[in-house]
Amino acid sequence: MRSVCVFCGANAGRRPAYAAAARAVGALLASRGIELVYGGGRVGLMGVVADAALGGGGRVTGVIPRSLLEKEVGHAGLTELLVVDSMHERKARMAERADAFVALPGGYGTFEELCEVVTWSQLGLHPKACGLLDVEGYYDPLLALFDRAVEEGFVRREHREIVIVERDPEALLDRLARHRPTHSEKWIARGEE
Repeated sequence: MRSVCVFCGANAGRRPAYAAAARAVGALLASRGIELVYGGGRVGLMGVVADAALGGGGRVTGVIPRSLLEKEVGHAGLTELLVVDSMHERKARMAERADAFVALPGGYGTFEELCEVVTWSQLGLHPKACGLLDVEGYYDPLLALFDRAVEEGFVRREHREIVIVERDPEALLDRLARHRPTHSEKWIARGEE
């Protein structure tokens, strides 16, 4: 695992634990020689994770749409900042550059980015690990919804297991590094979801 794409909020959230977790993830990536790929902002948890990785001597690549460059205040101190034309291009470029994905606390954008890469995995479009750092139970309601989708027959159990969940950043990175796709890709040939 040479690079990890981190999805997280452009806000810091109300609990100090969110920023602490973002700092821990950035520092761990740098200490392990793993490149951070993220949304390119210098505000909120995005700025915290980037600054921590940079502070640890890590390589950090940001990808930000031109329309958000000012709004999210693009981070000028990155190893590389790619300015793209759209959100679609942003997500595609981040996915191309990443060997795995991690969601930290965030809002709608973070939820959407996580669900998109999980869906891509479910469809067999990539074999990359999809992790979620559940800081102080922030994602418990979303995880309960995922479990409910299994119970109600909308998500297969093996697809629910695509989302690797940990509350400790080091444990999450360890599991991502050991990840081997375990879900069957036979459903594609049968034309199933």
